[in-house]
Amino acid sequence: MSRKDRAKQFAPFDALKGLQKALRLKEFEHEIVEKGDVSEENSNKISTIFLNLKKSDVLKIKYYCDGHYFEIEGNCKLEIENNQLVVKGKKIKLDDVYDVNLENSD
Repeated sequence: MSRKDRAKQFAPFDALKGLQKALRLKEFEHEIVEKGDVSEENSNKISTIFLNLKKSDVLKIKYYCDGHYFEIEGNCKLEIENNQLVVKGKKIKLDDVYDVNLENSD
């Protein structure tokens, strides 16, 4: 038996298909947190960044969605009429933005 074939017999396998995925999902659901309030200082910072936003600006945005906080980084498009911003195709409501940092600008 070749070394490669012999190694295959010791490869890990999932005896209960989908168990690991179900456990990760349950863990994710268990970690749900309540949406925190944005401080007035942080709110002013977010507003200032959005008001001075240029197409070339790269932002790091922390936002709340479905019981969790997420971070996304990239160029963003502000859609005032829809009360949202779009980063890498992800639509985020302005009310769900928790923090914004300007990563770089020209």
